[in-house]
Amino acid sequence: MASDAEIVQRGWEAVGRGDWDALIADYTEDMIFVMPGQNDVLEGTAAFRNALENIGAALPPGFEITSIRHIGETGEVVSVVEWKSDKVPDGSQLAVLFRFDDGKVAEERWFVDTEQWKAAF
Repeated sequence: MASDAEIVQRGWEAVGRGDWDALIADYTEDMIFVMPGQNDVLEGTAAFRNALENIGAALPPGFEITSIRHIGETGEVVSVVEWKSDKVPDGSQLAVLFRFDDGKVAEERWFVDTEQWKAAF
């Protein structure tokens, strides 16, 4: 059985491939997704899956992940993500908390510099 950190890494790899079904398979049906600056919290895999179809609109132009490292193994895992974009060419960081319930992601919560994120568009 994969560790929670391995599940998170597998999820980032699925995102890189655009394989939303593989990503969603590791989430609980009643999962929640929170990203600062959004008006709504997404609840449930159906809402999350629908949002993934339009992920390009939610990311700054030229968005590229340059590095990911994980903190934690079990229960809660934090990904520290280094990224850059057209308007942030020198790069920045964000953090994503993944809270697990019985081997599946129950909560995904992004922590970003919201002013920098908005300016990146």
